[in-house]
Amino acid sequence: MRAAISLGANLGDRAANLVSALERIRALGRVEASSGVYETAPQGVVDQEPFYNAVVLVDTRLDPVELVGRLLEIEKEMGRFRGPRWGPRLIDLDLILYGDRSIRTPSVEVPHPRYRQRRFVLEPLVEVWPHACDPDGTPVADLLGAVSGQAVAPIDVPGWPAGR
Repeated sequence: MRAAISLGANLGDRAANLVSALERIRALGRVEASSGVYETAPQGVVDQEPFYNAVVLVDTRLDPVELVGRLLEIEKEMGRFRGPRWGPRLIDLDLILYGDRSIRTPSVEVPHPRYRQRRFVLEPLVEVWPHACDPDGTPVADLLGAVSGQAVAPIDVPGWPAGR
């Protein structure tokens, strides 16, 4: 199954954190594509450092509950602790889309419940999966217009394999 995973970091060496997380994600399936990295303003709690964000596509055999569990393990291995909601983080890994499926369990909600309002997710997602559709049939690219006021700036990150 094709899974879209977003990565974000705003503590420590943000670039190295994304690269390290990507290497760990490779154990979850075959990485099909990785977006460029974008520097973005924090949302929710705005009094914190800017984030580096990206999206990777993974062809995985893991079911969505197992996949989210493994993403949480990666975060923990990398030293993430759960602080205030939308607060600073060493690494943040979210399952955004899982094929065209809609899933709701006590531990997993796919598509991610807030991805439609986040340009830092939509921009790199459209970059790597231009024809992706929300499970309701809406092309993901069509969602970008509603978040055009949110600033994202592409940046170069050494060691980041942007592209297919």
